[in-house]
Amino acid sequence: MKFVSINFYQQNISQTKAEIALLDKQVNTFSLLRLAVIIGGGAALFVLFQSNNVTQVLLCTILVIVLFLYLVFRQARLERLRDEKKAFLQVNENEQQMMSGGRSLYSNGADYEDGKHPYSSDLDIFGPHSLFEKINRCATQDGRNALAQWLDSASDRQTIIDRQVAVQEFASDAPFNQQLQTKLLFNVKSNTNLRMYLAAYFEGKAMTFGNRFMQIYTVVAPILIVGGIGVSLFGYNVMSYVLMLAIAHLLWTLALGGRVSVFSNRIDKIGAIMMAYSGAIEAIEKRAFTAPLNQKLQERLRTENDAPLSQALHKLGKLIDKLDARNNMIVGALLNMFMLWDFRQVLAIMRWKNEYAEDTLQAFEVMASYEALISLGVLSYNHPDWQFPEVGTDAQQDRIEARDLAHPLIPATKSVANDYSAQDHRVALVTGSNMAGKSTFLRTVGINAVLAYAGSAVCTSYFKLPIYRLVTYMRIKDDLNESTSTFKAELDRMKFILGVVDVAKDSFFLIDEMLRGTNSVDKYLGSKAIIKKLLQMDGKGMVATHDLQLSQLADEYPQDLVNYHFDIQIQEGEMLFDYRLKSGECKIFNASMLLKGIGVEVDAQSGTAG
Repeated sequence: MKFVSINFYQQNISQTKAEIALLDKQVNTFSLLRLAVIIGGGAALFVLFQSNNVTQVLLCTILVIVLFLYLVFRQARLERLRDEKKAFLQVNENEQQMMSGGRSLYSNGADYEDGKHPYSSDLDIFGPHSLFEKINRCATQDGRNALAQWLDSASDRQTIIDRQVAVQEFASDAPFNQQLQTKLLFNVKSNTNLRMYLAAYFEGKAMTFGNRFMQIYTVVAPILIVGGIGVSLFGYNVMSYVLMLAIAHLLWTLALGGRVSVFSNRIDKIGAIMMAYSGAIEAIEKRAFTAPLNQKLQERLRTENDAPLSQALHKLGKLIDKLDARNNMIVGALLNMFMLWDFRQVLAIMRWKNEYAEDTLQAFEVMASYEALISLGVLSYNHPDWQFPEVGTDAQQDRIEARDLAHPLIPATKSVANDYSAQDHRVALVTGSNMAGKSTFLRTVGINAVLAYAGSAVCTSYFKLPIYRLVTYMRIKDDLNESTSTFKAELDRMKFILGVVDVAKDSFFLIDEMLRGTNSVDKYLGSKAIIKKLLQMDGKGMVATHDLQLSQLADEYPQDLVNYHFDIQIQEGEMLFDYRLKSGECKIFNASMLLKGIGVEVDAQSGTAG
């Protein structure tokens, strides 16, 4: 089934490359036509000038200008379409590249890494080759923040269910997902939080302009000018006064030209962002959603007047275009003399800000949620064999149950899926050989739980679990900056886990080889004491260890602790790992075999190496 998505992306890539090549030819053709119009028009005007026919010269000039402007408009339209096609191509090539094991053009979430987080560092949630990198299709900082927050902590059960339904709707509509990704791709390399950026602009002093008198007079000024001209036409010569008034208008606008320029520069930046997003917002507005969460988010993309927000953004774009007329000195001067054009447009933009700024900022929050949902939708589309989990209602009574549970970051060709059920125990003690798969299995359970709590499909054919508060103990290392040894770091982490388990009855721990920073005797005795402590606190979770003696705890706590193991098979003197989870404690260890492979013989009786 995965081939469906691969073929979809490949077909899009082939078709889009052909379309871009055709558009390149058309753009080049229009460039040549523009050059031909300039040369041909110039030659025609030169000939007509010789005839001294003013009418023909005027008509030819108008024709050349109109034809040239038409070609400019058509070429600009083709270039915009080509740019959109190139963005669409990037989106598809990125999917193809990621499905082949390559890197994503989207952020890998390295800035969200936190070594002190309850689980994210141990489970590879953020950073290179992480879960976030596999999922993320968010082009905005707000979108990335939303997705990171979903992966950082478990949501409540209803929120998870609502997200699952919303994600499934996006997973069934890959073309729409790509349409939205294409429209937002321009922002993918930006680290700016656009919502905060816009909020700062809207609240800044540079976005304030004018007073009550200016607001009234900008309406009256054109009437005075037109009225004066009209009066002059009917025999009352007041044109000198009209001219004086027009010059006064021009001088007034020149006097405040610096403030208008600052305002214009800032609103140009805002307008570019708004117009770029208006296409994505409009696409969401026009989409007929069925998922309740998607419908609820869509309703928030409306103004207080219940109008589509995209219309308000287009309105801002038109106002900015009008203000840009001031950049033409002659046109700007005439418009300001007759209409106080700069002031009128700035005040109109101010009114727009007062009316729509709050709705616009809310829209960026809504689009962030949509980006996160679409990211999970793309993940589900790319992995149609993954299933959405059942989320239990009671963390005290419900237990994990999984079939064909695999690690989502390991390629399917290399991954080995396992079944697991915690119905008859609270703690699973997993023993096994080096490199047999103990640590990977614990991470597999944890990372799929993180996916489940975000509202995503998970890498399994069936997964049922309650909402646990995950805590992990896996990659413990020293910290030179804090002068912390490995053993001290282990103690600090274990103290943290014990504290969480003590106060949070919905916690679930994943502990891999505890107390590595001490000697073997202390390691065994300390590990045994910690497991007993966790059992006494009614803790739930998994512990992976090399200490086979710890498996005897199952005799002491038969109702609470169950042994599992990963082992190796020896065939013709070679070790074979099947990475299969098996019941009971491990009987075969491979350290001596591994040492033998590098030329070190271990005497099993004396415990010495030769």
